[in-house]
Amino acid sequence: MAGATRATITRDMPPPALVIEVVSPGEANRLRDYRYKHTEYAARAIAEYWIVDPETRQVTVCQWIEGQYEDTRLHGAEPIRSTVVPELTLTVDQLFAPGQE
Repeated sequence: MAGATRATITRDMPPPALVIEVVSPGEANRLRDYRYKHTEYAARAIAEYWIVDPETRQVTVCQWIEGQYEDTRLHGAEPIRSTVVPELTLTVDQLFAPGQE
């Protein structure tokens, strides 16, 4: 993704409605994104976040429901549905379309 920049959420900022994490290569990064981010984002009251995994070509949608995150793993032509951005219509295949690397 040419020209992409990294945005950092600090504790003095209001929590964003949606966070999208892209898993970086390496087992330590996978562990952090799939295990530890739940706790970090729950502490910040983030209602929804996505884990975009280029290695497995899957998207995990994590939504805060009744005091905990519920994870939904999506692949291929499955639609990604957001409760915080309901007008967003996108499939996993579209996210990983050629030319989007």
